[in-house]
Amino acid sequence: MSAETLSPPTSPPTTPSPPPHRSSRARREALRGWLYASPTTLFVVFVFLLPLLLVLQMSASDWPLLSGNQGWNLPENYVDAVDHRLFWDAIWFTLKYTVITTILLIGLGLGLALLVQESTRWKSLLRTSFLVPSALGLASASLLFYVLYSPYAGPFADLMQSWGFTFLGTPEGALWSTVFLIVWRYAGFYMLLMLVGLQAIPDDVYEAARIDGASAWQTFRGITLPLLRPTFALTIVLCVTGSLLAFEQFYILTKGGPDNSTMTIVQLIYNVAFQGQNNLGIAAALSVIVLLALIVINIFQLRAFRRTDED
Repeated sequence: MSAETLSPPTSPPTTPSPPPHRSSRARREALRGWLYASPTTLFVVFVFLLPLLLVLQMSASDWPLLSGNQGWNLPENYVDAVDHRLFWDAIWFTLKYTVITTILLIGLGLGLALLVQESTRWKSLLRTSFLVPSALGLASASLLFYVLYSPYAGPFADLMQSWGFTFLGTPEGALWSTVFLIVWRYAGFYMLLMLVGLQAIPDDVYEAARIDGASAWQTFRGITLPLLRPTFALTIVLCVTGSLLAFEQFYILTKGGPDNSTMTIVQLIYNVAFQGQNNLGIAAALSVIVLLALIVINIFQLRAFRRTDED
């Protein structure tokens, strides 16, 4: 018998296992990553997820303000929320206010950004003056304008008494007075967002347009506006969401008046929860309806801008 037949069969080669120190290092890196992410995770859980679950429970329960949870009350809370006498009026006013403020803020923000971008001598002064109101809190700005609009202590009190008008005494006057406050407060913020978008457009594109003989209007319409679509998407989503959730300015300036003509949907939620009905269940049902509407509106806006970019 030959030596070849007596030799044991050779086993197939096996892949070497990673060194123990490498696997332990990977575990330490993963643990470090979880430790870095844990503060944000806890913040989201305790500030967003748990309150959201509590609101969902309230919306399905009979939950008076002073009595606590009295058991399930579904779908009566949602039926009572939709049947509230001010529900549809509040929705209509909120939508009208949202359209007006969005058009004014986006248009004025773009105009101010173009002015600041083109100006060279007064650039720093203009940027500072436009951004100063943005540093003031909305509640503080509302209190400031409440004094300005006052027919008794404001600087226009004598003028209003002699002419017989008030800024907040009529539905249209209260609406446009509040819109003026919001435009004054947020125009600089949207100018800054638009300015960032304008500065992201390469100068080579404008140079090529000038070489081709394009006018200023053709350059603005064919280059600036198309390349600002991502900025428009961001600013419109922010403006629409903030306007639909308007509360402080109307609560301080008008309290929903005169005759509930400036009642926003968020102010209606506050009134149902803490004034009049004192019913947290119906207020939570209104909050869930508003949340679902915001999700649908934002998805529609983002998809609309995405289809525009693809085209």
